[in-house]
Amino acid sequence: MKRLLSAVSAVSMLFGPSVVAAQGAQSGSAHDFSFTSIDGKPMPLSAFKGKVLLVVNTASFCGFTKQYDGLQKLHATYEARGFSVIGVPSNDFGQQEPGKAAEIKTFCETNFNITFPLTDKVEVKGAGAHPFYRWARETLGEAAAPRWNFHKYLVGADGKLIAAFSTQTTPDDARITGAIEKLLVAPKS
Repeated sequence: MKRLLSAVSAVSMLFGPSVVAAQGAQSGSAHDFSFTSIDGKPMPLSAFKGKVLLVVNTASFCGFTKQYDGLQKLHATYEARGFSVIGVPSNDFGQQEPGKAAEIKTFCETNFNITFPLTDKVEVKGAGAHPFYRWARETLGEAAAPRWNFHKYLVGADGKLIAAFSTQTTPDDARITGAIEKLLVAPKS
């Protein structure tokens, strides 16, 4: 029994809580940050004003890489209603994204038919973390920081950080789809 509790505790420490919701006042906006796209072009999040975003740190050679399928489906399902997934390749966890931008893009398009925007590879943890990830950690707290690949941040159309979802929370999980549905405008008849 002690071994089981230790294993559960270790997994929880590695991946963090399933969902962390924003509470209280948040400083700043996701729209204040900019990435570089996988194609090397500026990718300011202000270009996504008015859209609900799911920002996900990704990796090509991870046990959770199959979540790309669910992310693409989520993107396709809600894109017309003002939603976008943004994939953020990172090599921070287990060195599972070793490739260069062109390799990552080809992998995503060939294996998962990804059509949502991808950023260039960045750090998402530690002192060298991309400013968006430092802001998200400061806004939601350390418990909401990425602990592994495929950690998800939900951003409202106004740029406010809404929630964080752990790696194990799949893109089709009702907590994610329900939160997105609440933030999106109703479909036009």
